[in-house]
Parts: sequence; C-alpha cells; structure tokens
Amino acid sequence: MSRFIISGGGTGGHVYPAIAIAQRIKLNDPDADILFIGALGKLEMDKVPAAGFRIEGLPVAGFIRRVTWKNLTFPFKLMKSLRRAKKMIASFKPDVVIGVGGYASGPTLRVATSAGIPSLIQEQNSFPGVTNRLLGERVNRICVAYTGMDRYFPKDKIVLTGNPVRSDLVDLKDHLPEAYTHFGLNPAKKTLLVMGGSGGAKTINNSILTLLEQGLPEDVQLLWQTGKYYYEEVQGKLADAGYGIRDAGYEIRDTGYRIRDAGYRIRDNRSPIANLGSRITSFIDRMDLAYSCADLVVSRAGAIAISELCLVGKPVILIPSPNVAEDHQTKNAMALVHQEAAVMIHDNEASKVLPDMVKKLMADNELRDNLGRRIRLLAIPDAAEQIAEEVFLLVKPKGGRYE
Repeated sequence: MSRFIISGGGTGGHVYPAIAIAQRIKLNDPDADILFIGALGKLEMDKVPAAGFRIEGLPVAGFIRRVTWKNLTFPFKLMKSLRRAKKMIASFKPDVVIGVGGYASGPTLRVATSAGIPSLIQEQNSFPGVTNRLLGERVNRICVAYTGMDRYFPKDKIVLTGNPVRSDLVDLKDHLPEAYTHFGLNPAKKTLLVMGGSGGAKTINNSILTLLEQGLPEDVQLLWQTGKYYYEEVQGKLADAGYGIRDAGYEIRDTGYRIRDAGYRIRDNRSPIANLGSRITSFIDRMDLAYSCADLVVSRAGAIAISELCLVGKPVILIPSPNVAEDHQTKNAMALVHQEAAVMIHDNEASKVLPDMVKKLMADNELRDNLGRRIRLLAIPDAAEQIAEEVFLLVKPKGGRYE
C-alpha cells in the first residue's frame, strides 16, 4: 500500500486542487493511504475532512509584508511547525510528499526533502510564490499550469500538467435547462455571471452596482455571487436604490423570475434598476450550473478560477485582485490576454470601465464567441490525472530505491 502526504492550503485556490489530486490518487489506487497536513485555523481544516480525508494541522502562519508585531511570532511558529512536520512524517512514513502551496507546504516539504523522501510541488500560478520558488531546487518534480516556468524552476523538473479542477465541469452541455430552473433565470435572456471568490470582492461588487445604476441591458440578467463578507452590504445598497429586501424568496410577477435566496421586490418602478430580474446570493454551490448558463463572466484572476474558465470555455472579464502576493493574479490574467483569450481590467479602473465593457461584450455575440473559443484552447482537462501519474512515478519500488 502506497502512502502519500499532501500539504498546503490557506485558500480555495490551494485546497481544492489538493483535494482533486487526492481523489485522483484514490481512483488510481483505492488502497492508497493519504494524509493531509494543513495550517491550523485555515480553510483546509474544514474542507479536507468534508471530502473524506484525514488532516493534521501545523501552527505555521505567513510572514506579513508590512511592519507589524505579528511578524515577531513568525520564526517561533515556523520552528514549531518544522518539529511537528518532522514527527508527522516520521510516524506516517510517506512514499511521496506533495505540496500545493500555502503556509503548511513550506515546513512539510522542507522536512521531506531533507529526509530524502521523493517530493512534488504543484504550482497553480504563472508567477510562483516564495515558498514554491524556494522548494523548486529541492523537490523531484514540479507540475505547472503555464509555459515559461523555467524562469523560476529547474527546467528538467518541470511537467506541464495544468491545474486540477472539479470533475463536474468537464461536460456542461446537458446542464442548461437545469441551470435556468435552479437559479430561477429566464432562458430568453443572456446571463452575466459575477463572482469574486467565496469571500467576495468589494471592487467587483461596487462595479456591478454602478452597472445597475446606469441600467442593465433589457436582454441581460444577472447571476451574482457577492461573497459572504459583502452580501449584507450589497443588500443594503440595493434597498437604498429602490428595492425592498426580505429573507424569503418570492416572485416578481411581471417577469416571472423567482429569486430564492435573496428576494428583491421592486419598490419604485422609476428606479434605473427596476427591470432587474436576477439571482443574487452570497455563495454559489453549483458552479457547474452557473457556468453552463453564463454568457459572460466577471471574475478575479485566481489560478483555479482561470483553469475552470478555460475548461468551460466562457468569455471572461478578469479583474485581478491587488491584494495578493507579488501581484500574481495580474500575471495570471496577462497570460490569457496575450493569447487574446480574455479581457482584463485593473482593479482601480473597474468602477469606471467595467459597466461599459459588460455592455459592449453583451452586445457583441461574435466577440464573446471568439473569446470563449480562444480560452477553451488553453484548457487541460486531465490535469489531476497527469499529476497523479507523476506522483506514482516517484514511488520507490519496494525494496529498491528512487533514482
């Protein structure tokens, strides 16, 4: 029985690829024993057990790139995490250790490589973080999602695999009727899908509010994930703009739209957003259905979001977050822009530029089709399978040794 440790997390962009890799390993080898090592208090400590895998936590935290007293605790947490990772690895005795980025992967991979255990890292972004750049010289394989990564890693270790994404996005063509029913949308209208991650993106939300104030085109409806941190704020602003809000869903009778989770009642028909008949929610749990009915997407430029958009072939306006290490979301977005596969708007320009760009793209079917066709060409649908194959290649033959 082969034994694997998968380490990393902190955000969905690290956690969900890690789970996808684990699921593919189990598909290839149902007897494989997998242990996750994450950071205490982070997303992975909930999501990994929910996916059916064991996880242990390290007290590691990131170094904050500004002057703060919290950085004084960084070396102590790092040393404690290294000691705990060493004990976990010695106890579990993994055949291969896999790092997916994030706080926990640094100490875990450092210990594993020092012990001579075959190791692999999966880099989701076009510009790798500090942890993975430091680990690149130590590990045996580096699975990447973009070309040109030999600028950061040893060329002979790189394998272009793409980013693992959820398997339910592979084929969406039969989901469209269910999608309109699930979200209560009108099949006769084009759908704008807006998402800023599970937490939300303030700039994107404010830009969409500006679009609504100017007037959403009559043939366009909105499927809007505000994020959990901004849902109440968006509700309040919509109410101020002329909408009454209540918790229970209801019908807007003159349009026939049912808004289940966030019901909006037209209070003033003179409001510039009075024709809004859309689904607005804090979180979308059926992204397969959301993507299937989307005619245009507005999104942050996280690596996994981009990989999903490539797979589903949807035209997208990317607004990179300015609040990420080394501006890697802008680099992710530019990798698509250079292929004429996406439109990018800088965060500080979004409120002014996004409304007109949405109207332009929604009115131009040919331009949207071209963007969707080009972005689909960049998809790697079997990324998890390719990464799992690389992992198994690192397993030492029993009684032998890894070369």
